[in-house]
Amino acid sequence: MQTKITNPFLSDHGPRTTDRDSRSVIRVGHSPDADDAFMFYAIKYGKVKTGGLKLVDVIEDIESLNHRAINSELEVTAMSLHAYAYAAKNYDIMTCGVSMGDGYGPVVVTKARNSKFEIRNSIAVPGRLTTAYLLLKLWNKNWKEIQFLPFDKIIPAVKKGTVDAGLIIHEGQIRFKEFGLTKLVDLGEWWMKKTKLPAPLGIDAVRKDLGSASQKKLTRILKDSIQYALEHRKPAIQYSMKYGRGMKTEIADRFVGMYVNDWTIDMGPKGKRAVRELLKRGAAAGLIPKVIPKFI
Repeated sequence: MQTKITNPFLSDHGPRTTDRDSRSVIRVGHSPDADDAFMFYAIKYGKVKTGGLKLVDVIEDIESLNHRAINSELEVTAMSLHAYAYAAKNYDIMTCGVSMGDGYGPVVVTKARNSKFEIRNSIAVPGRLTTAYLLLKLWNKNWKEIQFLPFDKIIPAVKKGTVDAGLIIHEGQIRFKEFGLTKLVDLGEWWMKKTKLPAPLGIDAVRKDLGSASQKKLTRILKDSIQYALEHRKPAIQYSMKYGRGMKTEIADRFVGMYVNDWTIDMGPKGKRAVRELLKRGAAAGLIPKVIPKFI
């Protein structure tokens, strides 16, 4: 029998709503990362037509945005696909803006350099609602201790020995060797081998209460912004560097390329299938509620 999963993250205050007919300012949540900033560059500097709407960015770490999404606070927001399972009542998934790990993704790292590392030891995770955490639990749930830390504190914790392993996201996925750490598993690679599908990690979503016409308009604006950035890569990368946490330009360009690409312009049928598959497997494992995603 399927275990009923309630929403343990919803605020007591419930969803926040406003009069959509009188609203011309649209708040767009994105994380302080190079790839998200790259996607928002053209909107930020008025390079795309918005049809009279004013789009303003709300920049917060992904776990904070996940909780805001569950409470339906922002009109448009980035969120983890994991969090969408709890926010699907109020949001639909944009077909653009997805961060798709095409054979790569969050990485479990450790200082251990031998095959006897025990996955039943402790691990630091960058948020309870991150898709990285959902993938980790699908891969293996037998960790003795899980600590939730800000994503930028995980590599230092592994180096210091505070935890035995770390689940790293963002640019840490390609920089962990700089800090003397070893890959235990790439969860995007594991997912690809298991399903023959890319790993849908982050999505952009738009609130249902805006109405279908506004949802489609906002999806078009974001898609235009992504396309503009890809066509004007150099200035868009330069803008994104302010969120690069010390990355060199070539590393930032590589990282952006991993998560802003053809999948991001339009996830297409295969991307939608990947989204459905991860949500289905998470629900079947009793890790998230069962939801049927709607795409805009």
